[in-house]
Amino acid sequence: MLWQPTGDSALHRFARSHGFERYADLHAWSIDDLEGFWAAIAADVTWITRPDRVLADASMPGAVWCPGGALSYPQHALSDEPFLAVVAHSQTRAPIELTSDELREQVARCAAGLRRLGVQRGDRVAAFLPNIPETLIAFLATASLGAVWSSCAPEFGTRAVVDRFSQIEPRVLLTIDGYRYGARDIDKRAQVDEIVAGLPSVEQVVVVRYLGTGDDGWSDLLREPGPLAFEPVPFDHPLYVLFSSGTTGLPKPIVHGHGGILLEHLKVLSLHQDVGAGDRFLWFTTTGWMMWNYLVSGLLHRSTIVLFDGDPAYPDLGTLWRLAHDTETTVFGVSAPFLMACRKEGVVPERGALRWVGSTGAPLPAAGFRWVHETIGVPVSSISGGTDVCTAFVGSTPMTPVRAGEISARLLGCAVEAFTPDGTPCQPGVTGELVLTRPMPSMPVGFWRDDGGRRYRAAYFDDFPGVWRHGDWITFTDDGACTITGRSDATLNRGGVRLGTSDFYAVVEALPEVADSLVVHREDDEGGAGELLLFVQLAADAALDDDLVARIRSALRTELSPRHVPDAIEAVPIVPRTLSGKKLEVPVKRILDGVPPEVAASAGSLSDPTALDWFVARATSARG
Repeated sequence: MLWQPTGDSALHRFARSHGFERYADLHAWSIDDLEGFWAAIAADVTWITRPDRVLADASMPGAVWCPGGALSYPQHALSDEPFLAVVAHSQTRAPIELTSDELREQVARCAAGLRRLGVQRGDRVAAFLPNIPETLIAFLATASLGAVWSSCAPEFGTRAVVDRFSQIEPRVLLTIDGYRYGARDIDKRAQVDEIVAGLPSVEQVVVVRYLGTGDDGWSDLLREPGPLAFEPVPFDHPLYVLFSSGTTGLPKPIVHGHGGILLEHLKVLSLHQDVGAGDRFLWFTTTGWMMWNYLVSGLLHRSTIVLFDGDPAYPDLGTLWRLAHDTETTVFGVSAPFLMACRKEGVVPERGALRWVGSTGAPLPAAGFRWVHETIGVPVSSISGGTDVCTAFVGSTPMTPVRAGEISARLLGCAVEAFTPDGTPCQPGVTGELVLTRPMPSMPVGFWRDDGGRRYRAAYFDDFPGVWRHGDWITFTDDGACTITGRSDATLNRGGVRLGTSDFYAVVEALPEVADSLVVHREDDEGGAGELLLFVQLAADAALDDDLVARIRSALRTELSPRHVPDAIEAVPIVPRTLSGKKLEVPVKRILDGVPPEVAASAGSLSDPTALDWFVARATSARG
């Protein structure tokens, strides 16, 4: 036990206003009476046209939220109350601050510029931009017109960008000339030309002169003032299109609506992340990850959002902690691997104004929770959800305790269960498929151009009809806390016993010689135990000698079980990860099983396009 609820919070006040003292009772009401609960959240919505009711049909897929209602997400993000809206730090240029009035004015100018370019309701505006104020301004301006937004981070390769944006056929593309990452200047002009050549739908290209080497189309776009107007749109009108990691095939174009995102982010950021007026909210993210969309929704609560663009490890792993301290950040989020790297390197951050440290992107081992608790003295907000819902459905709450290695609770309005393969709920302590048995408003409107919804249904509802299967292994405790042990499609099955990959990584990567690791299980066609393979990326000057192999095996045997001891341990130059940081266990397994690399994985989805080469060579050698 690392933290017990204390004091007051927006969640405490919300619970009491509805007659609840215990979080478990509040959560039960939130899923038993979906319409009543979400109506309470919708009380904070400024409706342009009020809906007939909040939830007209709760079936999945096909839930009908707020029929007849009209609203606008950016109207809620662009409050006319004066406050400091944006603090932006970058390794490319000097810091920038924007008040709410300045943000509103620039959004109005940008919207006027987009209108001059012919952008209308329903058109798509795509951005190849980093996490800087211009990206935020362009997003809010696009949404204010009823147009549809989508973004890719500048570290994406050309193929990854074209694979995404070509599916939605944008009319306007916003880009940068380049950026600085740590001490390196990276010129993107040639790549932008390649991207434009691959997107025949693009009529206008607007360049943000960020590195200082290209044209300045941004100033021209914002040259004329205009009224700040908000196009009324239906609840499910597309707000933005997010993309899956796309490790195999084209990335899924996931459409999120104005109303669903508004309701969900009004709920989760206030009641669960404990973000409100006067807070400073920083989550390290790029514009290619859903956490960027999550971060900018801090504006819905009149909190200051803190943007960062650059290398989080330059000049050292203390960079983001110093930024959080210097900007007086109160709620600060990063990925679980980042926290574990800081622990391993012995980073000692100053607490400053911090109240919570958020963690997502991968399961955070118990040691990571303890490091935050012992070093910084604040609770960990460990959350899990996904691009598919643009939020979390399990995470922290100010009304539930934080225990090392556990996610604290199911979030409000989220009917999360663990299911056995035959579709029955698991008992506490039993690992099962993470499912949602009731709808959430931020479930996708659908996939772009998925006529009839076939791809959407296949992605989430084919395994358990009427129930959303998310693709993670989850285990609940008696009091509703949980642990997630990896993707169910990357399961390690040793003699009929399922093993979660995150368990391996927590043990192996605690060794100082191991910088990163990846584990896969190759099944035995004759029904045997199969082959468990562990690949390690070594730290500088480390060697995979007999002593290190023995210590890895001993640690896995002692801290996990004899079943977790791999059949082979091999050193690799780099562990392949997606651009959003996820390990490619399934594509590696498929390559080792003989699947051609271009079929097993999309090179454009990799943070390092060469990361699979070693595995391809190994598979080729084994076949030869």
